[in-house]
Amino acid sequence: MKLFKCQSCGQLLYFENVKCEKCGRRLGYIADVETLSALEPDGELWRALAVKGTHYRFCANSQFEVCNWLVEANAPDIYCAACRHNRTVPNPSLAANLLAWRRIEIAKHRLFYTLMKLRLPLDCGEAGDTRERLAFDFLATPYAAPQPTIMTGHQHGLITVALDEADDAEREKRRTLMHEPYRTLLGHFRHEIGHYYWNILIRDGNQLEGCRAIFGDERQDYAGTLRRHYDEGAPTNWQDNFVSAYAATHPWEDFAETWAHYLHIVDTLEMARAFGVYINPPIARSAELEAAVDFQPYRAPDVAVLVDTWIPLSNALNSLNRTMGQPDLYPFILSPAVVRKLGAIHDLIHGDGLTPPSQSVETTTMARQTTDSAQGAQRGKAPVDNRIKSLAWTLPRSRRRRARRRYRRSRTRSISTLSWPPSISIIVPLTKNARSEAR
Repeated sequence: MKLFKCQSCGQLLYFENVKCEKCGRRLGYIADVETLSALEPDGELWRALAVKGTHYRFCANSQFEVCNWLVEANAPDIYCAACRHNRTVPNPSLAANLLAWRRIEIAKHRLFYTLMKLRLPLDCGEAGDTRERLAFDFLATPYAAPQPTIMTGHQHGLITVALDEADDAEREKRRTLMHEPYRTLLGHFRHEIGHYYWNILIRDGNQLEGCRAIFGDERQDYAGTLRRHYDEGAPTNWQDNFVSAYAATHPWEDFAETWAHYLHIVDTLEMARAFGVYINPPIARSAELEAAVDFQPYRAPDVAVLVDTWIPLSNALNSLNRTMGQPDLYPFILSPAVVRKLGAIHDLIHGDGLTPPSQSVETTTMARQTTDSAQGAQRGKAPVDNRIKSLAWTLPRSRRRRARRRYRRSRTRSISTLSWPPSISIIVPLTKNARSEAR
């Protein structure tokens, strides 16, 4: 996510804003150009100050104040790129339903910002495409039910989100009951969309063997492993290989959890970049905690660039949260195995495919983050301060640093093909048009 600016008065704007507080202009998000635009009325339509010569209308869901996205005036669909995937929505005549729907749509629209930024396929199942179409059901528990009966999940392209998850108290209750360090609406969306893209990119993309080598064989009994997880809990050493205890349940869940964390990282890094965040605590003896997000995370050449920056930033964010009495923003450990899996997600999203990790590649060091909540809640030990430890990766630190400097200095991007090893990149200077696109 990034910041925006009013094209009329220069006021700083945020993704969900519908009105500029300085000049009073109506605002609308234009997905095709990834910008929030100030608007001028033109009859029943709107002219966007960010795009010349095009008329727009608001998504049909704007009447319920759940969407601020625009649709081109001559487009056949009355819904925006995010809302047209809704299959079932709550009854908006009920105030509680409408409030919950608004909160759900805020999270879902942020998800779609990321999916479109990563240029992931969203038109599956349309115009003769035989792949599963992405759809959403937002369902409320029936009034007569003694307890919640709607489960959030994914099946065959349909993502169901329980309206109860939009209730902060209910969601926190479930988080505590399930011993989770993190549970949010956006986290649900990022996890469930990982299941969807497993079907699209892995199953339908002929990537099964590579995926099995990295995440495990998905053909094992899913119901049985899930039942065992809830009966016996995760293995005691799960943190060595998985980003969360739930990821240890089954390869499908490992993939979806890792996918969600990749989206967490790139989107948070982009916002840090928008704010010009620079981390360099003077008390640190070395540059282990130094980080500047001076690159576009969505176009990072490899996962090492992302993780090297994410670890110092998340340490700082966790520490800031604690000063306000809040839990850690990112209470997770990135072990060597988890970073390799994040690298696989990065390669898959950017079109490089999944190549089983080479056993002959010499491993070297990167940073490992541990947190108070992770060590205390997940290992049963007393809270300790954050520590930076080493973990393995495929590129020597000197090579990563040189590649990163070249990438930042020349504002280049990594171009690769399926036949190349995932650790090899060719750096190609951007043309003027490509620079605009990369931004």
